Amino acid sequence: MCDKRIVLLGGEGLTTDIVFNAINDRFGIIAAIIEDKEDKKEFIKRRINKLGLFAVSGQILFQLFISKPLRRLSKYRIDQIIKENSLKTISIPDEKIKRVKSVNSDTAIELLTQINPDLIIVNGTRIISKNVIASVGCKFINTHVGITPQYRGVHGAYWALINNDIDNCGVTVHFVDGGIDTGNIIYQHTIVPAKDDNIVTYPFLQLAAGVKLLRNAIETYFENAIVVQNKSNKSRLWYHPTIWQYIYNRIIKKVK
Repeated sequence: MCDKRIVLLGGEGLTTDIVFNAINDRFGIIAAIIEDKEDKKEFIKRRINKLGLFAVSGQILFQLFISKPLRRLSKYRIDQIIKENSLKTISIPDEKIKRVKSVNSDTAIELLTQINPDLIIVNGTRIISKNVIASVGCKFINTHVGITPQYRGVHGAYWALINNDIDNCGVTVHFVDGGIDTGNIIYQHTIVPAKDDNIVTYPFLQLAAGVKLLRNAIETYFENAIVVQNKSNKSRLWYHPTIWQYIYNRIIKKVK
């Protein structure tokens, strides 16, 4: 299977390094196309237009006063999950990286066309446009930290716990289409958070389960043996919690 041309399309960061190593060690990755982080002002402006100033202000306060401090306090637990699941955090080699402003840029499309991959693995990018998906003759596969379609968007495990929906607290590996986490489901798996887990460690539990599913998906894809799963009729797009949502749920529902 090492003769297959696999490309990683990702955002810069630890989880993309982990996915790269998990796939490269087993199958080999010919190139990693890494997009720049989106301009924060543009992102916030677009989010305000969609959700309103009050909600977005609460989300920003959550990031500043809950998420960032909690990430520092949870470093030991995150390192523990990484070690227990043998996840490799080595940076992607420079010679493998192709940098683009956006996965949806003309440069990204030109790179994909030149490489002509047999499969594209996605991790941590902005929503991929239909033009990019149509630019090559292969499939895109993504690992989503949530059970789709019930928990599309972000913090799928957290929102499932808030809803006391343990059966849908997990991770999904799916094909990418033009929607937000709406592609055909390949594999899904639930996780069981420990008492010391929280909203910043749940994604690492999901990632640990997800990379195993992703390796299986790649293998079955090249064997032409993938059977997509049936989707639930329930579908919802979730966002970052606001600071008051998080505090309320932490106190009332005991979900960290």
